[in-house]
Amino acid sequence: MQNLSTFYDDEKWQLSDPATGKINVTDSLEACLAAARPDVDPAYTNHCVQCLIEYLPEGTTQTLVIPIEPQPLLRGRAVGFTGSGVASNGILLDAPTPTDAILGAYTIAPFDTCGGHVNLHAGYHYYAVTDCLTNLSEASDHGVQIGIAMDGYHIFAQNLVDGSTPTNLDRGNGHEVGNLSYHYHAGAPGSNAILGCMSGETGCQSDDPSVTCDATAQPPRP
Repeated sequence: MQNLSTFYDDEKWQLSDPATGKINVTDSLEACLAAARPDVDPAYTNHCVQCLIEYLPEGTTQTLVIPIEPQPLLRGRAVGFTGSGVASNGILLDAPTPTDAILGAYTIAPFDTCGGHVNLHAGYHYYAVTDCLTNLSEASDHGVQIGIAMDGYHIFAQNLVDGSTPTNLDRGNGHEVGNLSYHYHAGAPGSNAILGCMSGETGCQSDDPSVTCDATAQPPRP
């Protein structure tokens, strides 16, 4: 944190007090709301953005609707607002984090060792697939299935059982091989992309338990 100005070759990075070395951290719900958004409040420039799970309202729910039978697209779509999918432990696999907006405001929203953190829209969610997920399930002959994508296709860990990374993946990180139907392999933990794109029609996501999440009602997407 103290060497970010060197790392990014930009002297505007000053996340710590030069006199005390103390890191500037958001330490309240109000600060989290102001800093954990694309248009970061100028008051929280040069802050480490920390949001806590207890900031979420009690009884918060999230509903994901995912196709039982994946419907292929003619060409892949970008991973959008619905995220990439859901992990085998029920935690959301999010879309790539908006690094330009975050770094442009000289903020850092660090992940834990599982590649996850909290915001007030998605709760706790992952931006990377790590051993926290690969250790949850036994490996098949092909690898470890760590979750399911929003289009219904299965997501496997990045590497195969022999430790190698598949080389015949499409731009969505997917392929069809052997007796396995089409499926994805998660991107490298540091790639900021669990999936390259969506290869099928995606479901939908809602945090309002009083409404029905209807994927067919989503507006057209490019």
